[in-house]
Amino acid sequence: MVEPEERPSVAGQRLGAPESMGISTLEPGQRPPSMPPGRQISIHVQMLDDTQEVFEVSQRAPGKALYDLVCAHLNLIEGDYFGLEFQDNHKMTVWLDLLKPIIKQIRRPKNTILRFVVKFFLPDHSQLLEELTRYLFALQIKQDLACGRLTCNDSSAALLVSHIVQSEIGDFEEVQCKQHLLNNKYIPDQDTLMDKIMEYHRKHGGQTPAESDYQLLEIARRLEMYGVRLHPAKDREGTKLSLAVAHSGVLVFQGHTRINAFNWSKVRKLSFKRKRFLIKLRPDLNQSNCQDTLEFMMGSRNCCKVFWKICVEYHAFFRLFEEPKPKPKQVLLTRGSSFRFSGRTQRQVIDYVKDSEFKKVPFERKHSKIQSISGLSPFPNKHCAEGQGERNTIASGHQMDSPLGRTQVTVENSSHQRYTGSLTSHTNRCRNGTQDEGDARTKSSPSKQQAEHLSTGPDTSSPQHGESPPVATVMVNGQKQTLSLSQSPDGRQPSPLTSPLLTDTSFVRTDDEDEVRRKRFPTDKAYFIAKELLTTERTYLKDLEVITVCFQKYVGKDEVMPDSLSNLIFANFEPVYKFHESFLKDVEQRLAQWEGRSNAHIKGDYQRVGDIMLKNIQGLKLLTAHLQKHSEALLELEKTCRSSRKLEGLCRDFELQKVCYLPLNIFFLRPLHRLLHYKQILERLCKHYSPTHDDFRDSRAALADISEMVVQLQGTLIKMENFQKLLELKKDLIGIDNLAVPGREFIRLGCLSKLSGKGLQQRMFFLFNDVLMYTSRGMMPSNQFKVHGQLSLYGMTIHESEDEWGVPHSFTLIGLRQSVVVAASSASEMEKWLEDIKMAIELADKCNDPSSEILSSSFTDSKCPDESSADQESEDDLSASQTSLERQAPHRGNTTVHVCWHRNTSVSMVDFSVALENQLSGNLLRKFKNSNGWQKLWVVFTNFSLFFYKTHQDEYPLASLPLLGYSITIPSESENIHKDYVFKLHFKSHVYYFRSESEYTFERWMEVIRSATCSSSHIRSFSRKDVY
Repeated sequence: MVEPEERPSVAGQRLGAPESMGISTLEPGQRPPSMPPGRQISIHVQMLDDTQEVFEVSQRAPGKALYDLVCAHLNLIEGDYFGLEFQDNHKMTVWLDLLKPIIKQIRRPKNTILRFVVKFFLPDHSQLLEELTRYLFALQIKQDLACGRLTCNDSSAALLVSHIVQSEIGDFEEVQCKQHLLNNKYIPDQDTLMDKIMEYHRKHGGQTPAESDYQLLEIARRLEMYGVRLHPAKDREGTKLSLAVAHSGVLVFQGHTRINAFNWSKVRKLSFKRKRFLIKLRPDLNQSNCQDTLEFMMGSRNCCKVFWKICVEYHAFFRLFEEPKPKPKQVLLTRGSSFRFSGRTQRQVIDYVKDSEFKKVPFERKHSKIQSISGLSPFPNKHCAEGQGERNTIASGHQMDSPLGRTQVTVENSSHQRYTGSLTSHTNRCRNGTQDEGDARTKSSPSKQQAEHLSTGPDTSSPQHGESPPVATVMVNGQKQTLSLSQSPDGRQPSPLTSPLLTDTSFVRTDDEDEVRRKRFPTDKAYFIAKELLTTERTYLKDLEVITVCFQKYVGKDEVMPDSLSNLIFANFEPVYKFHESFLKDVEQRLAQWEGRSNAHIKGDYQRVGDIMLKNIQGLKLLTAHLQKHSEALLELEKTCRSSRKLEGLCRDFELQKVCYLPLNIFFLRPLHRLLHYKQILERLCKHYSPTHDDFRDSRAALADISEMVVQLQGTLIKMENFQKLLELKKDLIGIDNLAVPGREFIRLGCLSKLSGKGLQQRMFFLFNDVLMYTSRGMMPSNQFKVHGQLSLYGMTIHESEDEWGVPHSFTLIGLRQSVVVAASSASEMEKWLEDIKMAIELADKCNDPSSEILSSSFTDSKCPDESSADQESEDDLSASQTSLERQAPHRGNTTVHVCWHRNTSVSMVDFSVALENQLSGNLLRKFKNSNGWQKLWVVFTNFSLFFYKTHQDEYPLASLPLLGYSITIPSESENIHKDYVFKLHFKSHVYYFRSESEYTFERWMEVIRSATCSSSHIRSFSRKDVY
């Protein structure tokens, strides 16, 4: 046997990727390390499609060597989600340890069948980037349904089975469907649900197998028993329970009902002692009598240890960014278990697959009568055939023993057919770069592709031009065959396997890998416009859930909301929510196809989004009546709150919940704002496309439809934005009875310094179309602003008095009964205030006299009796204005009014409208001024703030950054930020760097953030109204 040579590290090798046993994860052509010497043993592995395969490995080989062979045979890239399980000598189901030798784990290999199954169940299957992976997950769901492990109600079970049937036999035909259900049993009580299954199946017409898998997983992941493996236990009282582990933490079940859950963030330590399994929790500051250690009794010590190991692996896989490093070995005494998680974490798997250049290869769906093709033509072209012939020719003259050992791969299906994967050999050589990706795609229609069968005959006719990689001899079905070292034993290109063996080097993302990631996905501007549609739609759907789910549940507890109001709100929001839920799925599927992550038969047909927009906007037009009712619902809610203190308190308490990250009434305007978002996206799309582009006609038609809706609803939106702002300001003010009177329009709010006998005092001014109010922040826990006076705008004049008083940027407001001298913080602030006040005076003079109704609703414009005491209070507050927002009391301490107070700035109604209409969402990398690494966050811009989430699935933001007062620039050379698409936010000593994924997203973030940091003039307010 020829021993492999030691080769130096190759330039471009993945940093931190160690050599693995079995298949090389290094550069193509490099020789993988040899398998440990020793007697070969046959291992039987049962796959998820019920086939059994036999692998021969060295008895001294670690579990990973076998696992790598299984993944290579399947051509599985995302193998880290799966594992090999078997029954040990205690009749307990355990996972094959990838680091330990196989012979130490499996005592009788000939009598043991390992099962290849899903090990880590994801909460969001859209994170699976390969269709093959989703297919294997779907097979796992199918198995769990059949054995009764995945329990659900009859409707859900019937719906799940209908998607399985659709993927196996295609579109509904009554006789065929009924016969198929009689021949195959998918759930225990299938006969009673056959009619319902057929009813659901009828609705899935045109759905491909890949789409059926997607829908199957989408339904399954919402079930309570999804991915749950129960481990019997008892609590201290002896009550029979079951423990399970999921991506979120440790779960406790009674029967099939979940009764408790311990999130990973609350768990301090997991341990076991003999039969006792212990969960130590972090102390809860809100509960003084909270029990910090929970104890469960399990059947034996081995049961405890098995469950503990699963918990350790789940926690590491879903919570850690990189594989944990091994603990140093104790020289003398050892304490506790040395077990740890071995392999890539979920974060590393996703990054690795995205960064790698893998082309789609066909795979066979055993039970499906519809052929699914994943990105490559089923027929090998001339170049691939030439490569195959030359490789076989060279192999016959340069045979050597394979470092993999003698490997036998036998594939058996239900019809007892055997194959050696010759087709996959062709397509995988194309994957290695022999064939251009564009040429590899079939030109036939998707329907034809589904009907055609894969060709399995090898073509070895022509010579190959180029150098062949080294070859070796392996045993396949008992016969010697030649095998390129860059192939797997079944003739397939090696997948970059799964979890590499542990070394001290951790996974580190390099700049080169970031560049590869950028190059992998489409670079067309239309793609990034479509991606913006997807990211903002996700945020929008979450905003709708605040009303339809969270608010409805919150007010439903005490039943204080009248039925008429409840029906008005929720009956008009729920249809909109369900519509956009379906719309989001369409956009997600289209983007997955566009990126090549789904069953995209003809790539060009999926590089568009106008058709989806047109279809859904036409559907949205049917909901116009519901959209018009949203403003009525907001008015009715405010009216009911004025008459019901209990409902008002309930709404106020709901606004303090984390999920309500904006004022509640803003969520009522979200559907109208979303129409403007669609219009902006379509305008950018039409501007980008040429008139001859395939997607131009649909995009232009969709733009026409959405523009018509915007014109129809724009008047309502402008009125409701003003009403919403008055309601929000009312919560920040005390000393005024009714701010939202008919006819009043908000114009601007902000800080000005008022000149009094004690000098300049900081005041908060509120400008409306009829009155100018000035306030100071009260010294009370609510942090509200106390109204001290108001000036009628009727007959008011303005006199610039900088020379008269010697105060920079000062001017005098001369009213009919009172005059005040104020100073702005800068010349630009002074210009904004003068412009808006002059406009407001013109509006008031057109009315010829002051509105008695408006003025009587508050109090006179003379100075308040306690004005002097208020001046003293504001002097104390001057120092507080320099402090951070975090020092304020929790109630109403972070509203726009308070941000303006602390940062000594102002905003207009036009600014508010622009900030709400320019909402943007997406992933950004954030870096602090003095930190080294970049942190990936889901960021939402709205209402003058950035809200930060770990992922788009989070229910509420982790933190927020109000942008008023901040400046946005591009980092200078001296700051040593040597990355593309980076922008910088800074306010005084606070500096943040943000990094986007492309030039388009970089420009969009710069655009929307500038809209929040650069105030608009009132002229835009008129133009905005006049257009509509």
